[in-house]
Amino acid sequence: MLKALFASTSLSLYSEEGRELPAHPIFFGGFAFAVLMLLLYFVLRLDRD
Repeated sequence: MLKALFASTSLSLYSEEGRELPAHPIFFGGFAFAVLMLLLYFVLRLDRD
């Protein structure tokens, strides 16, 4: 009984029906690319000194 209740609540909790990203996935990709390029720039600039 408890196992079935836990399984049904976990399925509803982890289902992807109600979850949405706060922004478009392309924005996340572009933001991640920009952050990684900025970090690479700083690393390469520090390495030059």
